[in-house]
Parts: sequence; C-alpha cells; structure tokens
Amino acid sequence: MAEQQNAKQQNAKEPDLNQLLKVRREKLAELQAAGKDPFQITKYDVTAHSEDVKADYAEWEGKEVSIAGRMMSKRVMGKASFCNVQDLKGNIQCYVARDDLGEEAYKDFKRMDIGDIVGIKGIVFTTKMGEISIHATSMVLLSKSLQILPEKYHGLTNTDVRYRQRYTDLIMNEDVKKTFVMRSRIISCIRRYLDGQGFLEVETPMLVANAGGAAARPFETHYNALDEDVKLRISLELYLKRLIVGGMERVYEIGRVFRNEGLDTRHNPEFTLMELYQAYTDYYGMMDLTENMFRHIANEVMGTTTIPYADVEIDLGKPFERLTMVDAIKKYAGVDFDEIQTTEEAKKLADEKGVHYEDRHVRGDIINLFFEEFVEENLIQPTFIMDHPVEISPLTKRKPDKPEYVERFEMYIYGREMCNAYSELNDPIDQRERFKAQEAALAAGDDEANTTDEDFMNALEIGMPPTGGIGYGIDRLVMLFTNSPAIRDVLLFPTMKSLDK
Repeated sequence: MAEQQNAKQQNAKEPDLNQLLKVRREKLAELQAAGKDPFQITKYDVTAHSEDVKADYAEWEGKEVSIAGRMMSKRVMGKASFCNVQDLKGNIQCYVARDDLGEEAYKDFKRMDIGDIVGIKGIVFTTKMGEISIHATSMVLLSKSLQILPEKYHGLTNTDVRYRQRYTDLIMNEDVKKTFVMRSRIISCIRRYLDGQGFLEVETPMLVANAGGAAARPFETHYNALDEDVKLRISLELYLKRLIVGGMERVYEIGRVFRNEGLDTRHNPEFTLMELYQAYTDYYGMMDLTENMFRHIANEVMGTTTIPYADVEIDLGKPFERLTMVDAIKKYAGVDFDEIQTTEEAKKLADEKGVHYEDRHVRGDIINLFFEEFVEENLIQPTFIMDHPVEISPLTKRKPDKPEYVERFEMYIYGREMCNAYSELNDPIDQRERFKAQEAALAAGDDEANTTDEDFMNALEIGMPPTGGIGYGIDRLVMLFTNSPAIRDVLLFPTMKSLDK
C-alpha cells in the first residue's frame, strides 16, 4: 500500500509528457493567431558566433552583435532574466530585460521554451560574476521546438538513441559536435595535402557490374532502366587504375563504399574510403607518403605529433617501424615461416598452435591467419607490415626475389589496420591468372573472392606504368585523431537495424 502511494506521489511530481507537448503546440497556435508565426521567418542576419565573441572579447566589448541558436536554458526573474543560447561554436549567456526589449517582446520571451531557436541582437558586456554575455536589445523566435529535449544535466547517454537521433546528440553533447567538426577538418587537411603533392581528386561509379578490388561480399540491386543486376562498389581500385592507364598520373578519390558484412566497433557496412594511385613509384613510395601525411595531419589539426588514444600515447613524430609479415610473426609468435615451405607443414603447425583454418586454405592463407592471431594486437605504435603472401593479394606485384610474396604493406596503429598499399600489378598475363585463382576460391566457397573484370583486363593490356596505390579507411583515421572507441562515434548516421524489425 505504501509503495502504491509513493508511486502516485512520484507520478504527481513528474509532468505529463503529452501535456507538455500539447502546451507547446498551443503556444505555436497562439503565435500564429497573433501574426507571429516563427515558421514564416526566412532569414536572420548573424554577425558572429558565441565563441568568436568570447575569444575576441576586447574587440567586441560594448559593441552590438547578432547571434542565433538554440535556447538551452532560461531563468526568469521578474523584469530581468537570463538565457543561454547555443550555436555552432559553443554557447553564450544573454541578459534579457523588459525595459530594453519592451513589454510585449518580453512577454513573448517568457513564453519561449527550452529548445526554441532564437535570434538575439544586443551589446557585448561582462556581468558582475565575470561572465561574457550579451545584453539583449531585440529578440526574435526563429523556430518553435515542438519536442522536449533530454534533461540538461544528464544529457543524452543512451547510445542507441544517440546514434538514431544524431541531431539530438549533437545538441546535447558538445564533445560529439567537436568530433564531427574535427572530422571535417581532417578530410579538408588530407585534400589540401594531396592537392599540394600534385594529385587530382576524381569520382568513379558506385553502381558496378563487377565489384572488385577488395575481399568483401557486395550488396546487390537492380537497375530498372537497363534491366540489369548491379552491385554497389566495395572499393575504388579498379576504376582509379583505369585512369592511371589513361595517363592521369596521380589520382585520388574519397567516397563511400559498401560491404555486406557485420557491424562492430571497427566495421560499418557503408564507410568512407580514400584510395590514391601514383604512377612511377612503388610501395616504398606509398610508405613515405603515408608517414608524411599522418604526421602532417597531426601537426595541422592537433598541433602535435603525439596524440592520445585510449590508454596510450601514439607517437607519429618518430619513424614508423617496418616489418615483413614473416618477421612480425617470428617476433611475436616465435614461428619462422621461412622454414615452412609447404601447405601441409603450415597446416600441421596451425593444428599445433590452435589456429583455425579451412580446407581450401594454403600456406599463404595460414601465414595471414597466424599474423591475425598472434601479431595484430601488439602493433600499438605506427608499424608497416610488409611483403604479404601472394595468395591473399590478387592485385599486387610479386617481389622479384621472392615470388611467393608481394610488394604490399598494411599500416597498423593500436592493433588496427589503418591502410593497405601495393606496388600495383601491371602484368595483364599474371593478373588474369590471379583472377582465375580467385574464381576457383569463389567456387570453393569464398564469397569474398574477386571475379575477372574483362574491361579492367583490357585496360591493363593497353598498358599501365609501374604504380603505387593505397587505400585508407577514413573513419578509422578519424577515430584515431578524435580518440573515439567505435566507428559509430565518427559516423554521423551509422547503420542501425530498423525499429520496426
């Protein structure tokens, strides 16, 4: 009985959400009836953002400024009140007095709700408490909020709601907005860097007949106008290489790719990939470019080459470590694959070490499985892992002195692959044999294997110069520079399961 009474008392204290929403709509109806419909306003002249005023207070003090943003708090005290307005760059306190605004306008202000978007014009000053503020001389309601924002001091913490309602997340969590502003700055920095190195930014098709260039299962759709089944691209590689054939010696593309795979802290089915290709260089040229670019981004965006990530400091200032895949396995697992020449020996060793493999796997596949099992998690500081087995690298040039390996590297930071680069295979005869091997793997059950792209083969037969190429996962790069633990934290709208499923 006592519990029921407590519950009733608690419910009596809590406002009815439906009633609150009803009141907001009633306020809107009153405004519209009075000829003050905020949704009829088409523009508002903004002269500065909140942080501009705070950062350059000496310039702004005593001067008139116009700001616009969302009202995040309001404290009404009779004839004078305070509110806090949040815009793109931060927030600022506004002092609102009836004598300055006028009786009618002050009455309208008191009827405004948290979440409403307002425009305020006033004089910049500092309160007795030392807070930089705006003394409002006019205020206009620019948009009426008909929903209730999460409670200010607890914010929006439910990650599922945060990802689904990113707009609310951006309003309530300042660090989230900073992450996405940083993402934009990082991508702009990359573009400027590559443009300065003589690269041309290009665009290539997203809907393709043959989704190649990576080991991934594609999404499939149907092109009604052509009555053809097509796939969403899984990489940018094969079209960019066509451009190298065409004489565009340095090209890059930043764009979405789509892989029909699971979701976890490092994977999202659609993500942003950057690939670049440079004629007349090799994978060592790609290593140098990568190391210099990461260091440049750190200096330009972070102001330092030592950046925090999770529980460690990542040092991008010193030379990145370079290890072959075989040497890395030797270093961290104590196994030397230079002494293991056959698939049978490799499988026997995998059985002894508890490394799971499939019947179709050969020596090169098992080397890669050992790397994933014993090495990846140890690669905390920037490390280039070079010279991968040919079996897992169908588009890469072989090493002349060790043809069972290819001129390929992946760079790892904090145990995560950050990029993948090749000395690109430009021998069309070898490339056709690699595609045949991939098709055999596909027939054997590998649904991520490539198929032969005849138009790409035709381009190679016309002739492609020696070329270095690389792909960067932009989302993982942003995770690193923003100290974000999961890929969803750096995607404005990550893939989510529909709520009605």
